[in-house]
Amino acid sequence: MRQLTGLDAQFLALETRRQYGHVGGMAVLDPSTTPTGRLELADVHNLIAGRLPLLPPFRWRLKQVPLDLDYPYWIDDPDFDLEYHVRELALAPPPTDAKLAEQVARIFSRPLDRSRPLWEVYLIHGLRDRRVALLTKIHHSVIDGMSGAEILGVLLDLTPEGREPPPPLEQKGERDPGELEMLGRALLGTPRYFERALGALPSTLPNLEEAPILRELPGAKTLGAVSGRLVRALRRRPSRVLERSNLTPPRTSFNGRVSAHRRFAFGQLSLDAVKAIKNEHGSTVNDVVVALCAGAVRRWLEEHEELPDQPLVAQMPVSVRTEEQQGTYGNRIGMLAVPVFTDEADPVQRLRRTHEALKAAKDLHKALPAQLLQDATQFIPPAVFARASRVTMSLAATRRPIWNLVISNVPGPQFPLYCAGARMEANYPVSVITDGMGLNITVMSYCGHLDFGIVADREQMRDVWKLTDWLAESLAELQPQPREEAVKQA
Repeated sequence: MRQLTGLDAQFLALETRRQYGHVGGMAVLDPSTTPTGRLELADVHNLIAGRLPLLPPFRWRLKQVPLDLDYPYWIDDPDFDLEYHVRELALAPPPTDAKLAEQVARIFSRPLDRSRPLWEVYLIHGLRDRRVALLTKIHHSVIDGMSGAEILGVLLDLTPEGREPPPPLEQKGERDPGELEMLGRALLGTPRYFERALGALPSTLPNLEEAPILRELPGAKTLGAVSGRLVRALRRRPSRVLERSNLTPPRTSFNGRVSAHRRFAFGQLSLDAVKAIKNEHGSTVNDVVVALCAGAVRRWLEEHEELPDQPLVAQMPVSVRTEEQQGTYGNRIGMLAVPVFTDEADPVQRLRRTHEALKAAKDLHKALPAQLLQDATQFIPPAVFARASRVTMSLAATRRPIWNLVISNVPGPQFPLYCAGARMEANYPVSVITDGMGLNITVMSYCGHLDFGIVADREQMRDVWKLTDWLAESLAELQPQPREEAVKQA
């Protein structure tokens, strides 16, 4: 048995009939590189079955503690049924990106069955040019971005021929402990809560302003600010580069209560074009990505006549996973709060401001304890953890948002990868939205391009597809002009 951390459990606690905690990706595959020229459900099934020894989370089933007296546990499912998790469907002709995106949105609008391991894989037929899509869906309590990439690395190969399979899996699952046993385990572990809270105190108290769960509690910001100033004075550290008080998210129409339904859109941009802009302006690829998102969201806000005169604030996940923690799965992440300069009309100036703000945010992140997000969860007793997490998000939906949206940029391999012999042409992320934060833009780089996956609430953003066009327009606005054209304009 493996116990979830407080951060892992938070992704479970946030789930309601409208909010879901699963993430995933939609890989577009070309089956012409397989021996048969096709990719069938049996091929995907056999691939996963052969690599299960390298994929322990695929067999983990959730085991709750009675009365939520402690965080849940993972057990190896004694009744694991691979066929339940691997499925297929086909789009109705004619094939369109809109039909594919709608199918993905419907699949992601259904919760995962907590009585089974928390993942599903869908093989989707009927795409253009005989392509197929492989949609993965796995709970965020199991993986973060880095551990998700590790799972993807197990399923994908460098050549169509694949690799030698690992030795067959001998383990047949763990004994399923009864309710009384789990209750006894929780009662015996009660002292661990106080031990965890006491151990997290030194890192969390001076940084309450940066702890999403705790900073909304009455008096938390004042206590955090006073504690932080005291600690910095005692340690003779300079004041923070980017104070939380400088980032006040305005309210937009995608910062309310989310529905149970989602919209998904996807698109692709040239990585070389982004790198050319990065080199021209002395910024980073991530700076350009955030600036492109700012430009696209600005257009959406303008069209809906709700452009605020101050920047939006994005949640940006960052990995704090160490080399020693690779292969441990679960969540090892921090959260940056960064301004998104939708208030800036000039695209070049928008990129410059983004570069400066992200540098300041990274400096702040380096100054904070790496395990701050994990430590912050230790202060809420497990018995009230789920309710406290949902209340925090509910307040964000009805009062002031914590963040306006999520922007996440995940670096990926720049060489071709293959799934059961089929060449992967693109890998579009599909992520999560919550009350108060109904827009998520996640991008993954792969093989010379950036694959954007945009998730939004169906009721809040009915025209989410427009964002993909505006991302391309924002890229065009920033592209360096040819020398001859620049001379003519001068």
